[in-house]
Amino acid sequence: NVTLEGNGLTLIGNEVKIGDVAPDFTAVDNGLKPVKLSDFNGKVKLISVFPSVDTGVCASQTRKFNLEAEKLGDIQILSISADLPFALGRFCAAEGIDKNLTLSDYKNLDFGNKYGFVIEELRLLSRGIVVIDKNNVVQYVEYLSEITNHPDYEKAIEAAKKLV
Repeated sequence: NVTLEGNGLTLIGNEVKIGDVAPDFTAVDNGLKPVKLSDFNGKVKLISVFPSVDTGVCASQTRKFNLEAEKLGDIQILSISADLPFALGRFCAAEGIDKNLTLSDYKNLDFGNKYGFVIEELRLLSRGIVVIDKNNVVQYVEYLSEITNHPDYEKAIEAAKKLV
């Protein structure tokens, strides 16, 4: 389970593990266009998951992966939350986020349920990272136990780099 400032919360959905075939999911981009994981078949994918871009840690996480995207070459970074697409679009425009694709899971929580990131009490996504190889196999996963903490950026980036 997971905590928010020490208070227990319930994660629902199917937690993925290293070696699992990554479930396809559909979320929407900032322009409300459906985007599927399978749109990136044949590429390494790093999925950065967070509760809301309007909080400090989430904003930092999104900025960090946008900066790293340039150095990572042929790795597709997907940043996903249950924020409305409009909020993600506003944040990206204000912060110059243009290298990592922000996606909203607000509509059906398709990603969150298939990957086990839905916080039942808040209907938000928890924080974590999933790295998927070119063959759509999960190679790295981090579910943070305290959602106000930062993920292990370096470990996730290293895991993704090994797959290119």
